[in-house]
Parts: sequence; C-alpha cells; structure tokens
Amino acid sequence: MPGKSILASPTRSALELLPGVALCALITVLAIALQAVEVRIVGQAYLEALVLAILLGVAIRTVWTPGDPWHPGVAFSARILLEVAVVLLGASVSARTVVALGPALLGGIALVVAVAIAASYGIGRLLGLPRRMAILVACGNSICGNSAIAAVAPVIGADGDDVASSIAFTAVLGVAVVLLLPLLVPVLLLSLTQYGVLAGLTVYAVPQVLAATLPIGALSNQVGTVVKLVRVLMLGPVVLGLSLLTRRLRDAPGEPSPAVTAGDRPARGGPALHELVPWFIVGFLVVLALRSTEAIPAGMLPPIKATAALLTTVSMAALGLGVDVRVVAQAGLRVTAAVTLSLVVLGLISLALIRILGVA
Repeated sequence: MPGKSILASPTRSALELLPGVALCALITVLAIALQAVEVRIVGQAYLEALVLAILLGVAIRTVWTPGDPWHPGVAFSARILLEVAVVLLGASVSARTVVALGPALLGGIALVVAVAIAASYGIGRLLGLPRRMAILVACGNSICGNSAIAAVAPVIGADGDDVASSIAFTAVLGVAVVLLLPLLVPVLLLSLTQYGVLAGLTVYAVPQVLAATLPIGALSNQVGTVVKLVRVLMLGPVVLGLSLLTRRLRDAPGEPSPAVTAGDRPARGGPALHELVPWFIVGFLVVLALRSTEAIPAGMLPPIKATAALLTTVSMAALGLGVDVRVVAQAGLRVTAAVTLSLVVLGLISLALIRILGVA
C-alpha cells in the first residue's frame, strides 16, 4: 500500500539515526556526571559539561573510529541538533543586546573580516599556497569555517582537493579554539562583554560560540552570539565581491600545489541564497524578535534555555567524535602554518578592535 511506504521511510530514517544519537547522548550523560563529580570534589566545575563532551568525543575517536551505522546519527547530532540549539538561543538574547553593541562595533566587525581576509590571504601566498587555497583558508578563518569555504569554492573554481585540504583543520582548530579561548579571560583580564566580542570574532562557527562562551557567563554568550551572527552575514558581500574580482581565476587551469593533488572542480557559479543565510540564523532572529516583543512567555524561557544547553552538549560530543587529530599531519605543513598563523592574526586584530573601541 502507498501509505505504508510513506510511513516506513521516516521510521527507517529514525532507526538509522538512533545508534549515533544514542552514542552522543551517552557521552553527554558521562560529561554531565563528570561535571557533577568536579563540583562535589573541588566545589566548582573547572571544565563544563560542554567541554568535557568534546574531550570525551575526541578521546573515543582517537582509539576507535565509529563505523557506517554510527555516521548518520553523529552527523545529525553535530549539525541539525546544534542548529536547533542556535535557534532556541534566540530566546536568551533581546534586541536591546544587539542595539547595545552600537554602530561602531558593528562597523568594526565588518572591518575585522576585511582585514583578516587580506592578511590571511597574504600569509597563505607567502607560505607558497596556490591562490585558490589561500582564498579558501582566508575566508574560512575570517568568516565561518566550513560554511564559508563551501560557499566560496564554486565562485573561485576551487577543486575538491583544495576544499578538502582547507577544511581539514576546521574541526581540529575549531575544537582547539573552543577549549583554549576561555583561558585568555584571566590572562588578559577580559570582562564578560570583551570576551563575548573576542569569541564572536574568532570562533569558527555560530554553534561553537555556545561552547566557548557558556562556561564564562550568560552575557558573554549573548554578546558573542550576536557578534558572530553579524560576522556570518558578511559571507554574502564577500562571495559577491569574489565573484566579481576572481573571474579570471575561476576560468584559469588548475595550479600545481606541493600539498595537494589537483582534483575535479565544482561547477562554476555562486552558492544558493540558503547557503549565504543559513536557516538557523533566520530562525535565531525570529525567536529573538519574539523574545524582544514578549511574545514568548517569561515562564517558557528557562526550559528553552535548558533545552538549548542540552542539545549543545550532545552536539559537542558529536563534534568531538568527528575530530581526527591525525588529519593535521596529513594536510601538509604549509597549510597547517597558514591556517594557524591566520587564526593568530585574527585574534590579534580582534583584541585590537576591542581596545580601540574601548569595549568595557
């Protein structure tokens, strides 16, 4: 019967997701338990469950690589659940927080992205990276990691191996930034607002801002998320600019590279609108508007925030499971150096903006 096949498909899909989601949920339970042990022994959680979930995931992946049955659920947890968490996070931010950033900071975010792309591209070229790969590394570091790389690749005519080499570091360095960035708070004597701005300007992906800022404080989380969203929205103008400036590069033959082998290039053209403005950013803004107009009852805010935090922890476990620390060695020393130095420069530029604007 036709109805039977329609019902069977969602059931089959859910069963395919179950092993991976269950694994991530188990890691989340262990992370929460370890956090409780920390609080019981030393009086506070020096490592939040979010961070512990990442570390546990990385540790498991180091000794065991999940097979095919686990992949759908882990991928679903790492992406979809995290995007849902970002949407729900809109309930934690009000329009007043966005307005409080001020036009100077909003303009500064655009300036940081532009300067970081130029500096990162220059570093890549100085280290001998081909032009296409240097552009991919620059845009990935300066805007939003894998999403920016995927959006820019067809515009500049990058081949599959360029893309693979560029995104090889996103998982590893993305986790490293999430884990190490909070350590700068006492070292640099950063306020909650200053740290939120720094995280929003340097962390690769919108969801990773949650993991980097929630352990520090709610204000850092709110500011960091808004700053990061503004940074992500820069992807549209950047892709448009590259489509106009790199026409010759897009049509040029592949460049030889010491680090990768030329592969098939994707079809020419620009990314679709949903790739420039992901659905979860739109969802975040809608929920933010509902919160700002008090359309969401105050009594609903605590469970919404708790759900967002739980989904984020599950997703961080999935993120850890997707990290292969050996991938850095395989991608080549030049790419490693280019991505790392570009990230350092981005951090320095971001700190300079915070000081220049006098963010309190």
